[in-house]
Amino acid sequence: MTLGGYKLNNMTDKQTENWQKKAEANQKKYRHFLKTADKRMLLKKLPDIHEDVVAETDCLTCAACCKNYSPRFKTPDIRRIAKYLGLKEGVLIENYLTIDEEGDYVLKQTPCSFLGADNRCSIYAVRPSDCARFPYTDEDVLFKRPSITLENVRFCPIVFQVLEKIMQVSQ
Repeated sequence: MTLGGYKLNNMTDKQTENWQKKAEANQKKYRHFLKTADKRMLLKKLPDIHEDVVAETDCLTCAACCKNYSPRFKTPDIRRIAKYLGLKEGVLIENYLTIDEEGDYVLKQTPCSFLGADNRCSIYAVRPSDCARFPYTDEDVLFKRPSITLENVRFCPIVFQVLEKIMQVSQ
């Protein structure tokens, strides 16, 4: 499988570094694009671009999202996950979660406690809604929350490739 010409399965550190360097170098360009793009037109094209990129990508070779960041755990997520794990909600919160500066429940630690050595999620069937929606490249979050997009493009090859392709389409 390839992404932007890079092989994702067994991708070398140099290849990973190359797209990440490009993502870092293009932050100003991405910021301007996200601010000025014809969002209505691009939102119509976004689902197809997202699907193409996701079909080429094996997230299990990366899992940078699960290794470095925490989703928000909303009340329905906490209820669902606690039930799935056979825990009381308070026990789940006490053992795994903390409240961040924005008042949201997030993981106490990274990498995610539910991430296995094989990069598989042990609670995948009931994962938080933030995880299910990530990397937000098939929805308006890509444009409505540019700060999230600009952060995600630095570590997620899907966000990088979708953003590069959507910029090409807009020209």
